[in-house]
Amino acid sequence: MPINLKKVPDTPGVYKFFNNSEIIYIGKAKNLKKRVSSYFGKSFKDRKTSQIKFLTNKIETFTTKNEVEALLLEQMLIKENKPKFNILLRDDKTYPYIYFSLDHEFPGVYSKRTKNAVDKKYFGPFVSSEAVKKSIKEIQTIFKIRNCSDNTFANRTRPCIEFQMKRCSAPCVQNINKVDYFEDITSAKSFLSSSDTKTIQKLTSDIEKAVSKLDFEKAAEIRDRLKRLSLLKEEQSVVTLANDIDIFSVSSEMSYLGISTIVVRNGKIRGTKTHLIKQAHFDSFDEVYQSAIFNFYDNQTDIPKKILCAYALEDKKILEKMFQKKHKKVVKIIHSPSKSIRPIFNLCNLNAVQVIKNHISKEDKYTFALNEISNYLGMKDIKKIEGYDISHISGDNAVASCVVFSKTGPLKNSYRLFNIPKNLSGNDVGSLEHVIERRLKYYDDLKTKPDLVLIDGGKSQLKFVNRVIHESEHKDIEVISIVKGSNRVRATETIIGKTGVVELDKYSKAFLLLQEIRDESHRFAIQAQRKKKSSKITESELDSIEGIGKVKKQRLIRKFKSIKKIKSASKTDLMLVEGINEKIVMKIRENLK
Repeated sequence: MPINLKKVPDTPGVYKFFNNSEIIYIGKAKNLKKRVSSYFGKSFKDRKTSQIKFLTNKIETFTTKNEVEALLLEQMLIKENKPKFNILLRDDKTYPYIYFSLDHEFPGVYSKRTKNAVDKKYFGPFVSSEAVKKSIKEIQTIFKIRNCSDNTFANRTRPCIEFQMKRCSAPCVQNINKVDYFEDITSAKSFLSSSDTKTIQKLTSDIEKAVSKLDFEKAAEIRDRLKRLSLLKEEQSVVTLANDIDIFSVSSEMSYLGISTIVVRNGKIRGTKTHLIKQAHFDSFDEVYQSAIFNFYDNQTDIPKKILCAYALEDKKILEKMFQKKHKKVVKIIHSPSKSIRPIFNLCNLNAVQVIKNHISKEDKYTFALNEISNYLGMKDIKKIEGYDISHISGDNAVASCVVFSKTGPLKNSYRLFNIPKNLSGNDVGSLEHVIERRLKYYDDLKTKPDLVLIDGGKSQLKFVNRVIHESEHKDIEVISIVKGSNRVRATETIIGKTGVVELDKYSKAFLLLQEIRDESHRFAIQAQRKKKSSKITESELDSIEGIGKVKKQRLIRKFKSIKKIKSASKTDLMLVEGINEKIVMKIRENLK
């Protein structure tokens, strides 16, 4: 059943693509007609878009008043239906919080997970459980709050090792009264909700109050607490002057997406989180950032005033309005990091890239690129490509290279070199014909035969190579050429196939692989050509003298430095060279007259 795009409205809203009765993709758009129509154009975009286009046999749209409503509806529908082509950033895991057991007469501090909105007993959510553990350790170090279970607490008869390590005030054995302990709990909660500077100011003020009341023991205890806080600040590996800000960075390579998030609260990095999404389909980075940010704060109450994105969103106002509508918070989306946050911003970018590199293999890289080339050329499958290049200097010492690439990368054991006859040296078109004719003889073995041949040259080279292959029994081999751009600037090359110019995205893996094959064939040819030239340069008149081999030649050159000095050397001087006798001296004199 053909899809009728005329019925799609040109309003903001949400669209759903169906394969029979299954929803395979949900998206939003400022203009539904333009966005939906873009999927069904004739030009090739990428593998995922082609799949969606092929599988879709029904479209449904739902109009909204504006893009913000479209974003809210889109994310709700994605969460509910989980379409296979949508980026699903949300998981069903709970979020880690710091929890104070305030119902107990001597509350403890713990790590606790929950999905739901929480009360004043909870602080968070944190990005990772490691961040929670680190914060609890800080609280214990500074304020000596217990971390034992209520059961352990009830059965203690003497202080545990935490007390000996000065990380607990031992309320289990009445080493501290309830009033002082609750004051420590209040200070610990204040420490979590305010900056280190405010905590230091409060502790300094408490020391002054204790001294004014002549409570020097209390002042000494607060002083020790202040020292522990100062020591803790010195030990922290990452220090930032930024206050409350969350940083998001997205990286894309092949069909992978890497998303990194860093949360900063009160000048401290609360934690980091990374997502790796395989087989990701998305229209733009705007879409990825919107989805990542929406889902990250879906169940959170701790929302910063600023969010820093590593990519300049085309319409950040949609997200800012979303926060106002959904969370009743004013949030500013920024793209330029300040000097104080730049080191952490760079760290976030690095992690977005690294999360992909940690999972991607060499075979993934080349398989993806070969599949992309197949799609661009309309071929069924490409398993092997051969690249050819001719190298000579003013027509001399001409050689041709053949490099081979497969889904595992370059197959260096399969590389071949061809010497070009002198009558063809300097004739690139004739040289290519000669090489391809020779190479075709080895294609009887299916393991040797390539699916695609890439030549470095223009329309003339392509025409003649195509003719040679077409006249052979291997007509099914496709041939393309890569033509150097203006002033040989990279990424300005043109790819030409049998039907004309092949429109490749200059940043696609397909284009980058073709560049790599061209560069490798060029390197291999140049290397061979230079070696050939070098061996000819070392030829001399001594090579034609009977009785003088490679070793004796080297000894003579090492002793006399030049042919001219060998010619003028006396009989005695020549015979001083090891292996040179009177008979050989006579032959040297005869040949070098």
